Amino acid sequence: MKKGIYRHYKGNFYELVDVAKHSETEEEFVIYRPMYGEGALWIRPLIMFDEEVEHDGGTVKRFAFHADKK
Repeated sequence: MKKGIYRHYKGNFYELVDVAKHSETEEEFVIYRPMYGEGALWIRPLIMFDEEVEHDGGTVKRFAFHADKK
């Protein structure tokens, strides 16, 4: 996954900080932070971050790349 700013399908923006691997399973996780509120770090399995979801009668990316971080 490319680091940068992503738009969630519901409209908010998030910074993808990095991708990390679980020490036991080697599953990849995305480390990200909302670009609103307190800006705490969150993690989510990469497969979920990059998946497509049903929205408004169609299929869209849960998080779509928006821009490089400045």
